Amino acid sequence: MDSETFAALMDDLGPFEAAPHIAVAVSGGADSMALALLSHDWVRARGGAVLAISVDHGLRQDAAAECRQVRAWLANKGIVHRTLRWQGEKPNGGIQAAARQARYDLLAVCCRSKGILHLLTAHHGDDQAETLLLRLDKSSGIEGLAGMAKGRVLGSGGVRMLRPLLAQRHADLVATLEARDQFWLQDPSNRDTKYARVRARQLLACDEGRTAELLALANEAGNVRRQLRGALADLAARTVSLHPAGYCHFDPRLCQGQRSAMLQPLLADLLRCIGGGSYRPRRERVDRLAQDLAQGNLAGGRTLGGARVLPQQHGVLICREAGRLPSRSDVGTAKSGRWDRFQWRLGKTEAKNLSVGALGQEGWRQVRSRTQNPLPSRVNPVLPALWQHDRVIAVPHLNLTKDVGAPVELRKIGFSARFSPLNPLQPDGLILV
Repeated sequence: MDSETFAALMDDLGPFEAAPHIAVAVSGGADSMALALLSHDWVRARGGAVLAISVDHGLRQDAAAECRQVRAWLANKGIVHRTLRWQGEKPNGGIQAAARQARYDLLAVCCRSKGILHLLTAHHGDDQAETLLLRLDKSSGIEGLAGMAKGRVLGSGGVRMLRPLLAQRHADLVATLEARDQFWLQDPSNRDTKYARVRARQLLACDEGRTAELLALANEAGNVRRQLRGALADLAARTVSLHPAGYCHFDPRLCQGQRSAMLQPLLADLLRCIGGGSYRPRRERVDRLAQDLAQGNLAGGRTLGGARVLPQQHGVLICREAGRLPSRSDVGTAKSGRWDRFQWRLGKTEAKNLSVGALGQEGWRQVRSRTQNPLPSRVNPVLPALWQHDRVIAVPHLNLTKDVGAPVELRKIGFSARFSPLNPLQPDGLILV
């Protein structure tokens, strides 16, 4: 691929600032190395800058050395590089999904810290075909069959993740590197058939015609999805009131008649946003919930996708499910971090043994007499709170009066928590607050 072709692909993803500052996720494989070099040419021609970012998940012994090799290769091209590391314990199951989400979280935080608005990833046409093959196997609807979108917003922080190479093939990117005499890394996990995506890749490698058919299907479904997304955004603006404390009121009365078909996808988006999931709940379960909602059969409420759906006089309250919340996270020396669906910040303090976690029923009993901002009773226990041992120090969304019995250093602690779901209410970044 030449610079002119890549420039046309980027034009389709604009607008960009006059001197764009972009980041590129670089694993060191052929696809991401080609993207880094093409992006470097593109920003130089426009007086901008590019930051290449690699993530060391700590899952393979060679990962750190590979990141150093990528850094050396890119330095020879004049490209600034940074390595991020996934710290902490790793899950026993679902490691690929967990690693992918950790990578996006780290990349988004890094971009926000440097004021970078655009993050480029090297997903390409072969990846798209594999994605559709996997989703066809799960009987996905039109949303799933549209495959990966060319762009979406990561969380609510304003970073646009862009995929300029979705129409390109892996072989084209390899040829780009060969033409530039640039080496790349080979990831052994890309050949491990215990992963469904690797099996899909091997199947498609034997059937070039099927790959072309899948890409054509993705393009057609993508056009339909864009129209649906616009209609859903309009409907959400009319029916949803999303609160900064991470819950929402939803009035489905407008989801009737010609709009009845949009109740299911809008409800799936709401559950994913409020429940904090990476993916929408299973279609058949959302269908049952949508049917109960339309028929007024929600007595006692429902739980789905990490969220609770509770009937109210006009519509429903959707809030986080308490039983699915993560445990408290020790602050240590950190001044910012993420807990559940919130990005938290801590002001300057010398206090020790601090942690961030759910307020819970015990915490609510401690602070309920001091709250100036009462929220729905189901919401209070799932709010993010700052703790010292078993004592609640701060609950940002309750606007507490000062605890006169607390030591002075604890009363002065500044603690904030911003609702930042993994997936905003709409993939294009629409957040209704």
